[in-house]
Amino acid sequence: MKKGIHPENYRLVAFKDMSNEEVFITRSTAASRETLTVDGVEYPLIKVEISNTSHPFYTGKSMFLDTAGRIEKFNKRYAKKG
Repeated sequence: MKKGIHPENYRLVAFKDMSNEEVFITRSTAASRETLTVDGVEYPLIKVEISNTSHPFYTGKSMFLDTAGRIEKFNKRYAKKG
């Protein structure tokens, strides 16, 4: 590995999935103003909208997207009028 290109400030950080309240702890350099106490230890907190515990690919729950309907709506809305 090249010297001097990797950050030195890795620390344990708590990531919280806001869709299902799941918390996981890993090393990161991400900055945070909030903290979260897990098992008596205080960690910087990073809030995420989706993680492997809530993403449809990992959970097996797929969502149906009506792409044909969306395209028709778009074409109808922005069709040239003239």
